[in-house]
Amino acid sequence: MGLITVFANQKGGVGKTTTAVNLGAYLSLAGKKVLLVDFDAQCNLSSTVSAAIDGKGIYEVITGTASAREAVQTTMLPNLDIIASSINLTGAGVELVSEERREFFLKEGLEPLRNEYDYIFTDCPPSLGILTLNGLVAADNVIIPLQCEYFAMEGLTQLLSSIRQVKRTLNPNLSVQGIVFTMYDSRNRLSQDVVQEVVGYFKERVFRTVIPRNVRLSEAPSHGVPVCRYDADCAGAKAYQKLAEEVLARG
Repeated sequence: MGLITVFANQKGGVGKTTTAVNLGAYLSLAGKKVLLVDFDAQCNLSSTVSAAIDGKGIYEVITGTASAREAVQTTMLPNLDIIASSINLTGAGVELVSEERREFFLKEGLEPLRNEYDYIFTDCPPSLGILTLNGLVAADNVIIPLQCEYFAMEGLTQLLSSIRQVKRTLNPNLSVQGIVFTMYDSRNRLSQDVVQEVVGYFKERVFRTVIPRNVRLSEAPSHGVPVCRYDADCAGAKAYQKLAEEVLARG
């Protein structure tokens, strides 16, 4: 049975989409079958792998007009598929509010695909609204990309509180798989301080692999490919390859 992981952080620009797509890409290169789910109306995950963002996508899945299997698209990597997003998802938060079991639409939509993939990675919007709540309810665990900045640390406390609340009331099996540092600059004292403080508090919950600030990593999405297809020798690519190895080693 596949593992459903949600990538969540209510702060935008922390490398959440970048981590989801590149970790998924390197796991697929390692022979694992991976499904990416773009659950953000900005559609960044979809465009990063050049997926079509019209027609059948995650909005149609949660509104019941298409099955998850019908919405799956292949990508340029043989073991990597995606369910794309679209601008239609913008209104989904409002549409779901009055529905019964509104927190379970994503879970029910993805459940039929569990046995077809080793990993299902859901990229949530940068908020703690109904869509992210659906992501947390559907997931087995959470990966939290954390930018090495002071304000990113402040948001971490609020996110962890939301995760605990979901675990207590809606998804007792939910756990935090790990926190991954992103956009790390070894020349910046603040980056070093943030890493030291978070590791000191969360200990084994923090991935050992740190993702550096890297220009080639930032350029890859504009070319519609994961970094492994854009520049596999850059520092960012090597870091995500190491992160994939760490995820596999953790089981």
